[in-house]
Amino acid sequence: MKTPRRDAIIFLVCNREVIGVKREDTFNFAAGPSTMPRSVLEKAAGEMLNYRGTGMSVMEMSHRSAAFLEIFDTAKTSLRELLRVPDSHEILLLQGGATLQFAAIGMNLLSGGAADYAVTGRFSARAAEEAKKYGTVRIAADTSATGHDRIPKQEELKLSEDARYFYYCANNTIYGTEWHYDPQTPCPLVCDMSSDILTRPVDFSRFGLVYAGAQKNMAPAGLTVVIVDKSLVGRELPFTPEIMSYKTMAETDSMLNTPPCWCIYMLCLVLDWVRDMGGIQAMEKRKAERAGMLYDVLDSSRLYIPHARREDRSFMNVTFSTGKKELDAEFVAGAAKRGLVSVRGHKSTGGMRASLYNAMPPEGAKKLADYMREFEREHV
Repeated sequence: MKTPRRDAIIFLVCNREVIGVKREDTFNFAAGPSTMPRSVLEKAAGEMLNYRGTGMSVMEMSHRSAAFLEIFDTAKTSLRELLRVPDSHEILLLQGGATLQFAAIGMNLLSGGAADYAVTGRFSARAAEEAKKYGTVRIAADTSATGHDRIPKQEELKLSEDARYFYYCANNTIYGTEWHYDPQTPCPLVCDMSSDILTRPVDFSRFGLVYAGAQKNMAPAGLTVVIVDKSLVGRELPFTPEIMSYKTMAETDSMLNTPPCWCIYMLCLVLDWVRDMGGIQAMEKRKAERAGMLYDVLDSSRLYIPHARREDRSFMNVTFSTGKKELDAEFVAGAAKRGLVSVRGHKSTGGMRASLYNAMPPEGAKKLADYMREFEREHV
């Protein structure tokens, strides 16, 4: 028998997330993959070996089978109903995450023309760089000078008359900022809503395309939802791979290849949960309640330094620090001991980050807020 490596032993001893911890004692604040509703996981566990009398797991059945096609159609119907997506827009259930969409958007919509990009964080910056391969990218706004701590106002946006679309990321998970308005532009809006989809009402008729990685508010990692205006489909560059062509994926109903079956099934269960909880309006109320608990602490604190400006704060990702790396590390370690896991900030920013997606119960936010006050009393 091999002797375990020393670093592995240290990891297992120090990391309470790995062994010997009950789920009910743990609140997961990870930015994604993120926490999921307990009832959804229990439902999936109950159907794991035998999905509704088929004698198979969803992970085993053909994506062309009647059982899975029912799941697939239900997922699309539920998304359209909950989000109120108009018939003018196609819903695609794809793979590849936001990273693939950075290129796909350029190939399908930019197609050698020009587009405006608002750079308010790491992912919108990457999207802009990728799109440059397929046309002209003009930076309509860039908040990097102040560490991406804010969202540009409408009057700050430098808009082009010939832009084929305006691109922005609705919520910035790393920096904890969020667009609290939809930009007014002369061209279609293209938006990455990975972090805040299903948390607020959206008028999709104003958008040319919206996409969202599922691993924050919708399903496990591996599924990307794309909602695209049908009038924009079919403009792709000649060399666009068929797996990245919105036209091809729309014509094949997202089944050019085997779709992420398990993730689509989990999406169905999450959408049922959202509906049972009261729909989008209930999710919007819950997010304000959760975030408010933490921002109340930050606004009255003599220890913590919020990263985002007050008017541009994210409901999904609360970012802050103590200003001292050693104290930040102590905070993170103390949080983990209390079952408050994954509150370490992104490696590029440091500090702390609490992600408060739909499945985070208010009790988790309250427990973290209580710990923040306790930690401050001990260090001020």
